[in-house]
Amino acid sequence: MNSSKVIVAISGASGAHLGLNVLSALPDSMDKHLVMSDHANVVLDKENNIKHYENSDIGASIASGSYGADIMMITPCSMNTLAKIACGIADNLITRAAAVMIKENKTLLLAPREMPFSAIALENMLKLSRLGVIIAPPVAAYYAESQTREEMENFFIGKWFDLVGIEHDLYTKWSSE
Repeated sequence: MNSSKVIVAISGASGAHLGLNVLSALPDSMDKHLVMSDHANVVLDKENNIKHYENSDIGASIASGSYGADIMMITPCSMNTLAKIACGIADNLITRAAAVMIKENKTLLLAPREMPFSAIALENMLKLSRLGVIIAPPVAAYYAESQTREEMENFFIGKWFDLVGIEHDLYTKWSSE
Protein backbone atom coordinates (compact mmCIF):
# COMPACT_ATOMS: atom_id res chain seq x y z
CA MET A 1 0.00 0.00 0.00
CA ASN A 2 3.00 2.34 -0.28
CA SER A 3 1.61 4.27 -3.30
CA SER A 4 -1.46 5.51 -1.40
CA LYS A 5 -2.68 9.01 -0.73
CA VAL A 6 -2.15 9.82 2.95
CA ILE A 7 -3.42 12.76 4.97
CA VAL A 8 -1.57 13.59 8.18
CA ALA A 9 -3.44 16.01 10.43
CA ILE A 10 -2.06 17.63 13.56
CA SER A 11 -4.56 18.97 16.07
CA GLY A 12 -3.57 20.60 19.31
CA ALA A 13 -0.07 21.77 20.15
CA SER A 14 1.00 19.16 22.68
CA GLY A 15 2.86 16.39 20.90
CA ALA A 16 2.61 18.05 17.50
CA HIS A 17 6.14 16.89 16.71
CA LEU A 18 4.77 13.31 16.58
CA GLY A 19 2.66 14.25 13.58
CA LEU A 20 5.68 15.75 11.87
CA ASN A 21 7.66 12.58 12.61
CA VAL A 22 4.84 10.49 11.10
CA LEU A 23 5.01 12.65 7.99
CA SER A 24 8.80 12.27 7.78
CA ALA A 25 8.63 8.49 8.22
CA LEU A 26 6.14 7.93 5.40
CA PRO A 27 7.67 6.33 2.30
CA ASP A 28 8.58 8.80 -0.47
CA SER A 29 6.34 6.84 -2.85
CA MET A 30 3.24 8.01 -0.96
CA ASP A 31 1.20 11.08 -1.94
CA LYS A 32 1.43 13.07 1.34
CA HIS A 33 -0.88 15.83 2.52
CA LEU A 34 -0.55 17.85 5.76
CA VAL A 35 -3.16 19.91 7.60
CA MET A 36 -2.64 21.51 11.01
CA SER A 37 -5.11 23.09 13.40
CA ASP A 38 -4.66 26.73 14.29
CA HIS A 39 -3.27 25.66 17.67
CA ALA A 40 -0.58 23.48 16.13
CA ASN A 41 1.65 26.42 15.28
CA VAL A 42 4.71 24.49 14.23
CA VAL A 43 7.39 25.91 11.99
CA LEU A 44 7.83 23.52 9.05
CA ASP A 45 10.65 23.27 6.63
CA LYS A 46 9.13 23.33 3.17
CA GLU A 47 9.46 19.96 1.47
CA ASN A 48 8.55 19.36 -2.15
CA ASN A 49 6.80 16.09 -1.42
CA ILE A 50 4.23 17.52 1.00
CA LYS A 51 1.09 19.45 0.20
CA HIS A 52 0.18 21.73 3.14
CA TYR A 53 -3.31 23.10 3.72
CA GLU A 54 -4.73 25.73 6.03
CA ASN A 55 -7.25 24.21 8.46
CA SER A 56 -9.73 26.92 7.43
CA ASP A 57 -9.60 25.76 3.78
CA ILE A 58 -12.68 23.54 3.99
CA GLY A 59 -12.87 23.55 0.17
CA ALA A 60 -9.47 21.85 -0.24
CA SER A 61 -9.33 18.73 -2.38
CA ILE A 62 -8.85 16.43 0.63
CA ALA A 63 -12.28 17.50 1.95
CA SER A 64 -14.00 15.69 -0.93
CA GLY A 65 -14.84 12.02 -1.16
CA SER A 66 -14.06 12.14 -4.87
CA TYR A 67 -10.44 13.04 -4.09
CA GLY A 68 -9.94 9.45 -2.98
CA ALA A 69 -7.61 9.65 0.03
CA ASP A 70 -6.80 6.16 1.30
CA ILE A 71 -5.57 6.88 4.83
CA MET A 72 -5.90 9.72 7.30
CA MET A 73 -3.96 9.82 10.57
CA ILE A 74 -4.61 12.54 13.14
CA THR A 75 -1.47 12.46 15.26
CA PRO A 76 -1.87 13.86 17.81
CA CYS A 77 -5.62 14.18 18.09
CA SER A 78 -6.96 16.64 20.63
CA MET A 79 -10.07 15.77 22.63
CA ASN A 80 -11.81 18.70 20.95
CA THR A 81 -11.11 17.29 17.47
CA LEU A 82 -12.08 13.77 18.58
CA ALA A 83 -15.38 15.05 20.02
CA LYS A 84 -16.20 16.99 16.85
CA ILE A 85 -15.54 13.93 14.68
CA ALA A 86 -17.64 11.73 16.98
CA CYS A 87 -20.55 14.18 16.75
CA GLY A 88 -20.28 14.73 13.01
CA ILE A 89 -19.15 18.36 13.30
CA ALA A 90 -17.14 19.22 10.18
CA ASP A 91 -16.32 22.87 10.78
CA ASN A 92 -12.69 22.86 9.63
CA LEU A 93 -10.55 20.94 7.17
CA ILE A 94 -9.36 18.32 9.68
CA THR A 95 -12.86 17.43 10.87
CA ARG A 96 -14.31 17.63 7.33
CA ALA A 97 -11.64 15.31 5.91
CA ALA A 98 -12.20 12.90 8.83
CA ALA A 99 -15.96 12.93 8.17
CA VAL A 100 -15.26 12.12 4.52
CA MET A 101 -12.98 9.22 5.51
CA ILE A 102 -15.77 7.77 7.69
CA LYS A 103 -18.40 8.35 4.99
CA GLU A 104 -16.25 6.69 2.34
CA ASN A 105 -15.29 3.75 4.64
CA LYS A 106 -11.61 4.68 4.37
CA THR A 107 -8.91 4.21 6.97
CA LEU A 108 -8.97 6.83 9.73
CA LEU A 109 -6.58 6.64 12.69
CA LEU A 110 -6.82 8.93 15.69
CA ALA A 111 -4.00 9.19 18.25
CA PRO A 112 -5.61 10.87 21.27
CA ARG A 113 -2.88 12.56 23.30
CA GLU A 114 -4.42 13.48 26.65
CA MET A 115 -4.65 11.40 29.80
CA PRO A 116 -6.43 10.40 31.82
CA PHE A 117 -9.38 9.97 29.49
CA SER A 118 -12.69 11.32 30.76
CA ALA A 119 -15.84 9.22 30.50
CA ILE A 120 -16.98 11.56 27.69
CA ALA A 121 -13.75 11.02 25.74
CA LEU A 122 -14.01 7.25 26.22
CA GLU A 123 -17.62 7.27 24.98
CA ASN A 124 -16.56 9.28 21.92
CA MET A 125 -13.70 6.82 21.25
CA LEU A 126 -16.06 3.85 21.60
CA LYS A 127 -18.55 5.45 19.21
CA LEU A 128 -15.83 6.07 16.62
CA SER A 129 -14.31 2.61 17.09
CA ARG A 130 -17.69 1.05 16.37
CA LEU A 131 -17.69 3.01 13.09
CA GLY A 132 -14.34 1.47 12.15
CA VAL A 133 -12.10 4.34 13.20
CA ILE A 134 -8.78 3.15 14.64
CA ILE A 135 -8.18 4.61 18.10
CA ALA A 136 -4.46 4.33 18.86
CA PRO A 137 -3.04 6.63 21.52
CA PRO A 138 0.74 6.77 21.77
CA VAL A 139 1.22 4.11 24.46
CA ALA A 140 4.69 2.80 25.27
CA ALA A 141 5.29 -0.95 25.16
CA TYR A 142 7.95 -2.22 27.51
CA TYR A 143 8.90 -5.12 25.24
CA ALA A 144 10.13 -2.55 22.70
CA GLU A 145 12.95 -1.72 25.14
CA SER A 146 13.17 1.87 23.91
CA GLN A 147 16.26 3.62 25.25
CA THR A 148 15.59 7.09 23.84
CA ARG A 149 12.61 9.30 23.10
CA GLU A 150 13.31 8.83 19.38
CA GLU A 151 13.14 5.01 19.72
CA MET A 152 9.90 5.31 21.72
CA GLU A 153 8.36 7.60 19.08
CA ASN A 154 9.53 5.29 16.28
CA PHE A 155 7.67 2.51 18.09
CA PHE A 156 4.46 4.60 18.19
CA ILE A 157 4.75 5.54 14.53
CA GLY A 158 5.60 1.97 13.54
CA LYS A 159 2.53 0.66 15.37
CA TRP A 160 0.36 3.26 13.63
CA PHE A 161 1.84 2.25 10.28
CA ASP A 162 1.16 -1.42 11.11
CA LEU A 163 -2.49 -0.55 11.79
CA VAL A 164 -2.98 1.26 8.47
CA GLY A 165 -0.91 -1.13 6.34
CA ILE A 166 2.22 0.94 5.68
CA GLU A 167 5.46 -1.04 5.52
CA HIS A 168 8.30 0.20 7.71
CA ASP A 169 11.39 -0.73 9.69
CA LEU A 170 10.93 1.72 12.55
CA TYR A 171 11.11 -0.86 15.34
CA THR A 172 11.99 -4.51 15.80
CA LYS A 173 8.83 -6.57 15.79
CA TRP A 174 8.12 -9.19 18.42
CA SER A 175 9.91 -12.45 17.82
CA SER A 176 9.68 -15.79 19.62
CA GLU A 177 13.45 -16.14 19.31
